Amino acid sequence: MTPKTFFRWMAWLLVCAIAIFTLSPIELRPVTAAPVSLERFLAFAVIGAAFCLGYPKHRLHILMLLFGIVGFLEIAQNYVPGRHGRLPEGIVKASGVLLGVAFATFMAPYKRSQ
Repeated sequence: MTPKTFFRWMAWLLVCAIAIFTLSPIELRPVTAAPVSLERFLAFAVIGAAFCLGYPKHRLHILMLLFGIVGFLEIAQNYVPGRHGRLPEGIVKASGVLLGVAFATFMAPYKRSQ
């Protein structure tokens, strides 16, 4: 399996996992010692980086896709009992996407030089 294929699989599996955890009852959400906003930020940063490493020539499309996923998940939470979608949470997630995409973009030249 090439690294590009690995990151493509990882990116889509992470999106599926995040969607399941986001749209399931709150009791089923995994809990860590980290603040919830940090968890959200880092989760979407990893997803953004994984997509950019898997699809290196499609950064703008990746940003649009992931911003759309963030928006969809925030809106969809309003239809799940006990869950709520809020704009500040969406902004944290979108910021994570931006950082992940930026990180992968700036690391790409170093990856090619090896």
